[in-house]
Amino acid sequence: MSDVTDAVTRLFEHGPVVPAMLLASVATLIATAGFHTWWTRRHGHAPPADDTGARPPSTGRQAGPSDRGDGAATGAGAGTGLSAGSGADAGDSALWRMRTTVRDAPGSLAVLCSTLADRRVDILSLQTHPLAEGTVDEFLLRAPGELTGSELADVVSAAGGDHTWTERADAHDLVDAPTRVLGLAARTALDAAELPLALRQLLGRCTIRSLPATVGGRAADDVPPEGALEDTVLRLRAPEGGVISVERPYLPFTPAEFARARALVELDARLGPRIPRGRDLLTLPEGRDITVRRADQRDVPAAKAMHERCSTRTLGLRYHGPVGDADRYLNHLLSPRHGRTLAVQTASGRIVGLGHLLWDGDETEVALLVEDGWQRRGVGGELLGRLVAMAAETSCESVYAVTQASNTGMVAAMRGLGLPLDYQIEEGTLVITARLDPAARAAARLPRGERIGKE
Repeated sequence: MSDVTDAVTRLFEHGPVVPAMLLASVATLIATAGFHTWWTRRHGHAPPADDTGARPPSTGRQAGPSDRGDGAATGAGAGTGLSAGSGADAGDSALWRMRTTVRDAPGSLAVLCSTLADRRVDILSLQTHPLAEGTVDEFLLRAPGELTGSELADVVSAAGGDHTWTERADAHDLVDAPTRVLGLAARTALDAAELPLALRQLLGRCTIRSLPATVGGRAADDVPPEGALEDTVLRLRAPEGGVISVERPYLPFTPAEFARARALVELDARLGPRIPRGRDLLTLPEGRDITVRRADQRDVPAAKAMHERCSTRTLGLRYHGPVGDADRYLNHLLSPRHGRTLAVQTASGRIVGLGHLLWDGDETEVALLVEDGWQRRGVGGELLGRLVAMAAETSCESVYAVTQASNTGMVAAMRGLGLPLDYQIEEGTLVITARLDPAARAAARLPRGERIGKE
């Protein structure tokens, strides 16, 4: 993975034409992997059931971090189509992800594969993660439809597997690990805000937090330069200072996963601040043109100037605290590490609106600020629609906005999305949550505004 980091970094240092070349290369790799999978696999695949079927790890010794080296070894056996039996009919089968720890001894894996074959379970791919004691084997399986996750774990335990974890898989899991990592590296190289999302896709269901340089008396210096792996928690130094903390309580991290996550963070640090440079020129319902683009910390001066033009009431509705503290929030809000920001510019280049999509652990918050003179013109609705569309693209299940019942503009903008909404009121604070399930997104109006060109 460190070689991937070096290669991607060198490519992006050679000019704007290279990102397209990199993405084309990634697309070629994915196409090649797809052809290879089609060629080697003899059975079709049925889609998984709606229920994820996730099962906690079985009791037993924890598959903790290795005591040797930095865990850069990623293991072997990442091929696809390894048949462990005749398999079931495609219409009566289901895909499963499974991870188990086996003894690091000749024949241990063979016994496990033979046992799976006896239950008509096909091994579609296998990755091994060597530990100080034993080996964590990660499988993608096609099993008979009647076999449950608990039954599958029991079969593996009887064959010598320990700390077994199972979860329903889908077609996305058929992409091999190297191709998936290259795709995540390409996304991270193009947009600094992609790092938390890339880490989540790399490591599965986990909680990612960006902590400032000192939190609760614990400084970033407490984390060594190479990072720290502590069973179900890994911590890495953030490029801008502070710490990136990743927690996955249901499944310990392996040294290989730690090495991949560290390489993505290293890539982000080498490339420095960056956001997509595209911008859209839109016509508001009243006929005036605005430009919508991504923003980052380089826009802090322009954002502060907008604060000065906003009324005390507008700032109070947005920040829910002393208006004098508004400026100090901007460095955090405009940091790609915490989410994505959209800015609305006038023809003169003045910022008159900001919209934030903020990663909040497992949840996602949306927030808006529109200059007084530009309110009630559709600017907030345009920003909110685009932010929610971004959230849907990243597979967020919902987004929420924290506001006040008196903020009729924000309430109207959320209603204008056309999504199912939940309301919670506590001590004058209103939390509006919009659900982003596929059926709701199909019926929603995302985004609004007539697009008249792209610079």
